[in-house]
Amino acid sequence: MGVIDMFNDFVKLIESESLPVEAVAIADGDAIIAERHFVPDQDRNIYSHTKSYVSTAIGIAIEDGLLSLDSRLVDSFPEYVPSDAQLLVDSFPEYVPSDAQLLVDSFPEYVPSDAQLELGQITLRHLLTMSSGFNHAYLMNPDRRSGVGAPDYLRYMFSRRVEVEPGSTFCYSSADSDLAGRMLEQAAGMRLGEYLYGTIFSKLDQGWPVWECDPQGHPIAGGGIYMSLANMLKLGQVYLNDGTWHGTRIVSESWVKQASGKQIDTPYSNIWTCGYGYQFWMSPYEGAYRADGAYGQITTVLPKQGLVVAIQCPESGDFDNIVRPALHEHLLLPLTA
Repeated sequence: MGVIDMFNDFVKLIESESLPVEAVAIADGDAIIAERHFVPDQDRNIYSHTKSYVSTAIGIAIEDGLLSLDSRLVDSFPEYVPSDAQLLVDSFPEYVPSDAQLLVDSFPEYVPSDAQLELGQITLRHLLTMSSGFNHAYLMNPDRRSGVGAPDYLRYMFSRRVEVEPGSTFCYSSADSDLAGRMLEQAAGMRLGEYLYGTIFSKLDQGWPVWECDPQGHPIAGGGIYMSLANMLKLGQVYLNDGTWHGTRIVSESWVKQASGKQIDTPYSNIWTCGYGYQFWMSPYEGAYRADGAYGQITTVLPKQGLVVAIQCPESGDFDNIVRPALHEHLLLPLTA
């Protein structure tokens, strides 16, 4: 059975079982080869699929020398670090006279109670792999809607406890993505929208998308871009082409391999959580990975097959119990068999 036949069978399943799907498409590296819309085609919130776009921009910034994976969060925002003698002592012990350590040890009551010595260990790599050490799902969509963290997300996150060693534990959190995005803004000297427009959106003919911002006007790196299905899946085509779009280099081949390869284990393993890269999820097919947004805004790259599969779904659908097994069993597995 050919790709188009498999696609048509999946469309029939959606229609016969009234599955909550807005649109689905299959593309190769150059063009969409099959596409079906069940609601009017329009831009919609792609939620955490946004993270993979921001990761790509960070890869570009690293290639341009603006950042490195070892760049530290506290170096980007020293003004947010608690004023803490102990932090200096622990970070640079070779420069601290012995009596300075004695001073801190003798008068612990003068060391701020909110001292976050572990903040100095958090790197861009940790943020991209959801292993910052905060170990809590901060600044997720429901929190942002209820005003958690407002008005200053940076100040809010710098006041959170680092609960485990950075880099040791995966914990999915939009705050990690947001902090990585703010590091990119600081390094580039511009807002995320401007940077991504110049490096990605304009080159992929995506225009200037609607994008949710925080209370201070910074685009949310963890979610909130609005895109049509055809525009959303272009990122998958770029990655399928090892970082190029119709012959134009968007991001380095090296970054594509790093971002789309497993960088950290996820806590439990099933068809949707089998490892994480740099803001990309691993998928259970040979070499496959995906950009994944809430409720089913997904672009899956199948390198072995030379295909990209994208789907968009409504917020009202039960994606976990209906579309995931349907998408897996009735389209992705047949395509990769």
